[in-house]
Amino acid sequence: MKSYKNMKSISLCIWLCLSIISIAATGKDKKQTIRVMSFNIRMDTDKDGLNRWSNRKDYACDMIRFHHPDLIGAQEVLHHQLQDICQRLPEYEAVGVGREDGKEKGEYSAVFFRKDRFCLLGQQTFWLSENPEAIGKKSWDAACERVVTWVKLQDKKSKKIFYFFNTHFDHVGQVARRESCKLLKSKIREIAGDAPVIVSGDFNSSPASGVILALTDTTTSDYLIDSRSVAAFRYGPEFSFHDYGKLAPERRTILDYIFVKHTGRVLQSAILTDTRGELFVSDHYPLLSVIEL
Repeated sequence: MKSYKNMKSISLCIWLCLSIISIAATGKDKKQTIRVMSFNIRMDTDKDGLNRWSNRKDYACDMIRFHHPDLIGAQEVLHHQLQDICQRLPEYEAVGVGREDGKEKGEYSAVFFRKDRFCLLGQQTFWLSENPEAIGKKSWDAACERVVTWVKLQDKKSKKIFYFFNTHFDHVGQVARRESCKLLKSKIREIAGDAPVIVSGDFNSSPASGVILALTDTTTSDYLIDSRSVAAFRYGPEFSFHDYGKLAPERRTILDYIFVKHTGRVLQSAILTDTRGELFVSDHYPLLSVIEL
């Protein structure tokens, strides 16, 4: 009887040890996910009437708080709008500059990241122009100055390092959009190398346009992957720009994207149609992707 009990105790110990090892291995192999939002917040203008920023800012920040993204690439952000968001969402750190003077003038392509999750290792803004380092430079047939703001981040828990780029392509210049595409891919290769990369932005281009096809061209070594196109689960409509609901349904399309390179799987992709009565968070719907790093 004692021998049987001893054998049973040994077997139980072996089983417990194997279980602990299995759990530890599972925890080690488990991929961490990042919730990424691309959000054209719409610049502040009284022309928007009911949907002007003074009426939307609390609602827009509540929407962000509810969906709880780890990273946000925001476009059309004026300096006082940046301040409004930082005041309402102090858990995020903001990075970026105004596109007109490299300080506070003009729209930002701002990056927001959760301070409790990431360490900022590097950051910079360059201009989408023939001279990317020239502040306030407008090139080709662009109607406006356009910028890319990027950050190098480290996850505090996993210690993994990755890059996040955020931009807003020109809404008028076709040549500018094509050249901006080339420059963006070149800069990502130069800055990030083979590290994981996430790119967000309003590209003012539909999925079937030459710009998006060029960005995602798999015959090139520096292609990006549209996270929505490969997501295991997709939610929401197949359009992001709606002009506060005024755009005719047949003219609505996706203009906003979250791209990835050298990351893990894209688990979810959503286009968020939040409204509060006749009040919208913006004239664009935000995008949210859940990405393995």
